[in-house]
Amino acid sequence: MHEITLIQKIAAWVLPVLFAITVHETAHGWMALRLGDKTALMLGRLTLNPLKHIDPLGTIIIPGLMYMTTGFLFGWAKPVPITWQNLKQPKRDMVLVAAAGPVSNFIMAILWALIIRVGLALGEYGLALVVMGVAGIFINTILMVLNLLPLPPLDGGRVMTGLLPGPMAYRFSRIEPYGFFILVALLVTGLLGALIWPGIEFFMSLMAGISGLDPHDFLRVLTALLGR
Repeated sequence: MHEITLIQKIAAWVLPVLFAITVHETAHGWMALRLGDKTALMLGRLTLNPLKHIDPLGTIIIPGLMYMTTGFLFGWAKPVPITWQNLKQPKRDMVLVAAAGPVSNFIMAILWALIIRVGLALGEYGLALVVMGVAGIFINTILMVLNLLPLPPLDGGRVMTGLLPGPMAYRFSRIEPYGFFILVALLVTGLLGALIWPGIEFFMSLMAGISGLDPHDFLRVLTALLGR
């Protein structure tokens, strides 16, 4: 894999990152709408317009600083507002609303894998699609696995809250105000990577198989994309 210039890296990451964040948040609102809550729709958040979902601090500044200093991407978008009282069966439906985000990332990772197949079929003319597809698989896999951690306010935490019995769910949900600080502590100590990396490797290996790209070539492209 030839060295990728900074401009090429930016071009390869922009669409996958925007789609990963936008579709993830829209999926929460779409599922909530299907289950009776129109809050996201009324507030204009049921849209694929990334400007509606971008948090200047969490989507741009923090990820940019972290990537330049550590090489690790970490950030967040504006959460889609959900009024749980409007849901038909609030406890069950909140599980479905929360799960919709990671499921959307899984589906997008598969779509990016299929885009790599198209790029491979085009030969040299499809190289840009292959590189962008690898970026798409990587960012969606990270978002999916990270959000499945059973830690409020991550999606996995909300799923866990919905699955636990009432009293236990209440006690578990009280972690939420401290969830962000726990996540940062895990990140700084390196424990976050240890927790999520096995899952990331598993799903990236799965997507590489779907893409038809040789695993070693997949790793070379990803390494070139992540190089600072």
